[in-house]
Amino acid sequence: MGMTMTQKILARAAGVKSCRAGDLLMCRLDMVLGNDITAPVAINEFERMGATKVFDPARIALIPDHFVPNKDIKSATMAKQMRDFARAQNIVHYYEVGRVGIEHALLPEKGIVAPGEVIIGADSHTCTYGAVGAFSTGVGSTDMAVGMATGECWFKVPEAIRVVLKGKLKPYVSGKDVILHLIGEIGVDGALYQSLEFCGEGVASISMDGRLTIANMAIEAGAKNGIFPVDDVCRAYLAERVSRQWQAFEPDEDAVYSREVVIDLDQLELTVSLPHLPENTRLARECADLTIDQAVIGSCTNGRIEDMRMAAKVLKGHKVDDRVRCIVIPGTQQVVKDCLAEGLVDIFIDAGAIFTMPTCGPCLGGFCGVLADGERAVSTTNRNFVGRMGHKNSEIILASPAVAAASAIMGRIATPEEVMA
Repeated sequence: MGMTMTQKILARAAGVKSCRAGDLLMCRLDMVLGNDITAPVAINEFERMGATKVFDPARIALIPDHFVPNKDIKSATMAKQMRDFARAQNIVHYYEVGRVGIEHALLPEKGIVAPGEVIIGADSHTCTYGAVGAFSTGVGSTDMAVGMATGECWFKVPEAIRVVLKGKLKPYVSGKDVILHLIGEIGVDGALYQSLEFCGEGVASISMDGRLTIANMAIEAGAKNGIFPVDDVCRAYLAERVSRQWQAFEPDEDAVYSREVVIDLDQLELTVSLPHLPENTRLARECADLTIDQAVIGSCTNGRIEDMRMAAKVLKGHKVDDRVRCIVIPGTQQVVKDCLAEGLVDIFIDAGAIFTMPTCGPCLGGFCGVLADGERAVSTTNRNFVGRMGHKNSEIILASPAVAAASAIMGRIATPEEVMA
């Protein structure tokens, strides 16, 4: 019986020749990730279990990105605990303010993750790194603590859903539209503890930034992970970032899948997700009656340079509606530099938007864009649960950077074609 990409990676990490869905494996870890919310809990557990040294200081990543620069005393205390631990353990991949970025944008950019590797992170969107052909998944802080101490983690081998991408993306349509469409089709529990394995000729038309967006939101369909094949586009991306050896895996021809979903990219349209679940999808052009108070462009889902370029393309020469607050959040310091070098920051500011430092901030209702009672935001983030971005009576509409930018201009859900006409 053949194996999927995910099954091959897990088998390698467990030191076994093969595995099948449902097997329990103890796997060697290539990277363990935590942030300023989840790492302090893991550090407490690490110390409680009597551990004194991490298994490998070069295979731990501690990224202060949720409430940093610190917004209050509590967040400052949590960040300090992680900082002190990183210094005491000589953690290689700790990035202080001024060098840090949003974790799931930073790790691929820095080449910290690579094909064939097994990565766990105490953050549900750790599944992002499947875009580079890795097995990556979110875990709890206790599992993170054990991973830091032992370099191992156990997994139940997931079944897989084969997602076949056909055709080519149309102008303005992006990876965000692909994943929102998929979640709308299969539901938020449609891939529960399964692997979403993407394939087909349509993959070639999706950039690495787009693939990172798609893999990032695999968890919103309940998936254990999302994973893409390593093709020429991926290899070119890795060549600029990863110097160590890595191994790519392809599924066997007789690999077993629980189901197959086909998406025709030629027919795909700009898609949004209405409150209060990512599966509540509609075509953007059908939602023109929905006014907004805030537009957020950024996050670990859509804070990369391609996202910034698309938002700037739509905003250029236009003004954000007087009733709308438009917040643009670059994913990393490199994205900040690229935006400055390319003149994108001028476009954002001239349009009436604010350009901030890299932060998770408003995505989780933390800071830098919290919503009040009755307010509605269009956001390029990944979740629109009740109270996710602030008050329990606020609403979030998930969208791509193109739609978010157009909506900021129009003061309602809009498509870039309306603005650019």
